[in-house]
Amino acid sequence: MTRITTAFGFHSTAAEVIAGVNLNGKRAIVTGGAAGIGLETARALASAGAAITLAVRRPAAAQTIAVDLRQSTGNHAIDVRPLDLSDLRSISAFVAAWQGPLHILVNNAGIMALPQLQRTPQGLEMQFGTNYLGHFALTIGLHGALRSANGARVVSLSSSGHLFSPVVFDDLNFDFIPYTPFGAYGQSKSASALLAVGITQHWASEGIFSNALHPGAIATGLQKHTGGLKTPAERRKTPAQGASTSVLLAASPLLNRIGGRYFEDCNEAQQVTRRPEDFTGSAGYAVDPDNAERLWQRSLELIAGETHLPQGSAIALPASSQA
Repeated sequence: MTRITTAFGFHSTAAEVIAGVNLNGKRAIVTGGAAGIGLETARALASAGAAITLAVRRPAAAQTIAVDLRQSTGNHAIDVRPLDLSDLRSISAFVAAWQGPLHILVNNAGIMALPQLQRTPQGLEMQFGTNYLGHFALTIGLHGALRSANGARVVSLSSSGHLFSPVVFDDLNFDFIPYTPFGAYGQSKSASALLAVGITQHWASEGIFSNALHPGAIATGLQKHTGGLKTPAERRKTPAQGASTSVLLAASPLLNRIGGRYFEDCNEAQQVTRRPEDFTGSAGYAVDPDNAERLWQRSLELIAGETHLPQGSAIALPASSQA
């Protein structure tokens, strides 16, 4: 399989990547789209004409951001909807309210390095439950909308942090393994990379493709539990640069009908066999098709009890009776 490279790179911005792309008539959801690289991703997609939904945990605060986006892009098709990715009931409610096709889903929101073990309302380790399983449930629930778009893309935000840990299938929730903030974060981001592989394996025949990415080191609220960004200045990106790879995967014609890959700096990452000092590259376990399928099936089991997903279904996620 030939590695994909582009003319863009480390210093490219989202505006540069989206230049010349026309998204008129397309609909996009960006989770966590009111801050950081999610905001810059939404801005770029809106500037190309897409109708944008900012799916956020604090919708009241995001309304001001939506006003700014409308003014700065000239695109008035920007709305805000509540979504708490840590709670499957909130995801069920979001899915139930969505109508019509969905062309672009950017699974962007996330949390990092919680200092203590926390659990979601459904009892899952919080980073795995929010960063990965919440997005899995959202994507599964929106499958019908993605399919009806007749050519949809799902962007899965992973991280170089995936190099800290594979998915530990026998102990996803740290019931036995001692909890570490970055071990849990690494597992969640390996799972996020595998989500892109699984989506492509299951849905490419329906025109739905997905890729994962590492956005780079960007100073945002993500580092609130780590004392701020520690990356050397020369390896840091602005939010607009950090959003560039997300925008490439979401909208560039260079990625038409390509999926199951892992990107960084707007190019497909090299696979590595051990964690490099500069934390570049993708680990084989994060793009492995067998791992992706195992995680897909386990994830269906995890969401089925809470959301009443029909046995064996990968079509729709009905609203939970608890929503």
